[in-house]
Amino acid sequence: MNCEVCQLKELDVEYFEIREVLRCILHTIFFHRALGLVRPKDVDLELFEITYVQCGDAELEKKVDEKIDQFIDKVEKHPNKKNQICLSFFEVKNKQATWFTHKVEHLYWEQWYINLNVAQHPKPHSGKTHYSKLVVDPGESASEERSARRATLESALHEVLFQIIKFVNEKKDHIPPIPNVEGVSFPYEITISSSSDSAFGMDMFRKMLQTGHPTMLS
Repeated sequence: MNCEVCQLKELDVEYFEIREVLRCILHTIFFHRALGLVRPKDVDLELFEITYVQCGDAELEKKVDEKIDQFIDKVEKHPNKKNQICLSFFEVKNKQATWFTHKVEHLYWEQWYINLNVAQHPKPHSGKTHYSKLVVDPGESASEERSARRATLESALHEVLFQIIKFVNEKKDHIPPIPNVEGVSFPYEITISSSSDSAFGMDMFRKMLQTGHPTMLS
């Protein structure tokens, strides 16, 4: 099976921006690869002048947030590393069973690599609350620098969203038949890696050649 891969533009973010940025990107991909009818829900980012669309599925939102929590935990434990999330869609195929086993093969047909370079600055006390736009202003120069950096990231995030839309509009022939599954999404998995990992950016390519039960969101 042909697996299409999209490496999204790397984004330079600060710790408190991770959650909004990942929600925006992941849900945009899920919306454009949704199955059947969805209940579109517009979401306005708090930190940027950007609106994206979610599928309106509470279970999907919960699983995405759980994976983002894991990503943030890894950033805390392994600072000064580039970090990557891979969203993979796959088909489930039953392989020939033996007397004692029932094998299932996951055939990957699309993978999205989201690349974040997280700046190491003092972070809020809690990364799981809503972020405030109000911060202590150490001076006019610092405020201008912060505003310029935020504008640069906002522009880069726009580029990533356009990159997603361009990809889904151009890459359609590899999409498999709609499976008989519950929920709004094709079968998928989300994996996390960083530049400290021995196989940064390559682990999912190897999985394409393997069979068994890749780790799913839980």
